[in-house]
Amino acid sequence: MLQTKTRDVIAYQTILAIFLTIVLFIILIPFWRVIVTAFTPLDVYTKQGVPFFLSPSKWTAEAFKQLLSHPLFPRSMRNSAVITLGGTAISLLLTVPLAYGLSISNLPGRRFILLFILFTFLFNPGLVPTYLLVTRLDLTNNFLAVILPPAVSVWNTLIMMSFFQGLPDELKEAARMDGANELQVLLHIILPLSKPIMLTIGLFYAVYFWNEFFTPILYLNNNDLMPLPVLLRNILISASFNEYVEYNAFSSTSVDSLKAAGVLITMLPMLLVYPWIQRYFTKGTLVGGVKE
Repeated sequence: MLQTKTRDVIAYQTILAIFLTIVLFIILIPFWRVIVTAFTPLDVYTKQGVPFFLSPSKWTAEAFKQLLSHPLFPRSMRNSAVITLGGTAISLLLTVPLAYGLSISNLPGRRFILLFILFTFLFNPGLVPTYLLVTRLDLTNNFLAVILPPAVSVWNTLIMMSFFQGLPDELKEAARMDGANELQVLLHIILPLSKPIMLTIGLFYAVYFWNEFFTPILYLNNNDLMPLPVLLRNILISASFNEYVEYNAFSSTSVDSLKAAGVLITMLPMLLVYPWIQRYFTKGTLVGGVKE
């Protein structure tokens, strides 16, 4: 009987390993294709297109030089960093107390507030009312126009609320019996135990704000406020229409190489941050998504 179970476990693990290996290759092949495209020299691209494999001797970083040498690139990188860090901080500052308040089962009006929040999740007001609200508040050409409208995500709030509900009630009650108010319970009891969910939700917000480009196009008309995704989009559109003349793009690299380099540049910061948060990512998501 024991041998049969052992064989079943080994067979299951083998099938699972094969399946995950296939999934890994499905993910890595397009990623490798983007890397190869970004480093493909113009002469190789002109003659044979993008080869699937390149020898290191034929690689070139000309596409990255074209993008990084743009005069607006340092300012755009700084603007993206400000939007990402500021947006993540404000979003967590608003999401944490909201999620903690909803996690208290005896909160007066909790059901109504929760239904009201879910209503906004199911029925989005749309672009026009949001645009009118932002312009009426005179937030155009202001980073707050990008940060405030999506500052609180209903999905992230529900995940964090579930995480807070999973924490032991005895710790909260003990703090309340010692005279702590709800703010002190949140700051001194809940938050020190919530590092996994804080980092997980913070990563969700950071990725969103870093990659956002449609909202800045609507509200940030000043080139000095242009974030990195918008700058790369403008460069690629100009290159596609043969208007990217000042850097003579078509004499040194292809448009596809510029696009692939833009993808790698935008994903690099999040790719560097993720390994530091990855060990908390699974725990925060699972504990926040399942309530015992």
